[in-house]
Amino acid sequence: MLSFSMLVRILLSSALLFANSGPVPGRWRAATEPELRKLIPARAPVIKENIETEFRTASGVTDGRGKFIAGVVIITAGYSAEGKYSHFFITQTPLKIGNLAFAPGDYVFGYQRVDNTTIRVNFYRATSGESIGSVDAHIKGKTTGIRSLYISPPVDGRASIQIGRFVFDYQLGD
Repeated sequence: MLSFSMLVRILLSSALLFANSGPVPGRWRAATEPELRKLIPARAPVIKENIETEFRTASGVTDGRGKFIAGVVIITAGYSAEGKYSHFFITQTPLKIGNLAFAPGDYVFGYQRVDNTTIRVNFYRATSGESIGSVDAHIKGKTTGIRSLYISPPVDGRASIQIGRFVFDYQLGD
């Protein structure tokens, strides 16, 4: 039978071992501003143009091991993309948004209001402008605030992206 002090020592040793084991594999978190500054270009390459980004709107997540999912508003006034795209989106891991599959790469998206509770978000490859498809984003209960773009960290492989008051889900791919 273990004494109380022996049990306490074992538990403390286990706690120290766990605390020193480093980040938990597969645990996603919000990307820091310095991480986003390294990732988000000042000018997003969209088809044959380099469109200025609005860094203060940047949002992203990381797995802490070099993989990111991030986005930022692009300033399209005066570019051929005006009215078609509003955001530059980067994923360094496969994703699934609705029934759309995204390989790692750069994308752009824009949206149109469907009704008071829904917007349709249209995705395109940034390099070619090729359409990927669209998903509907809905107003979901109370949001934590209205933001130009907010990408939440995946929990158990699932998360959401918020544009203004509208939200759609995404999940990590294989």
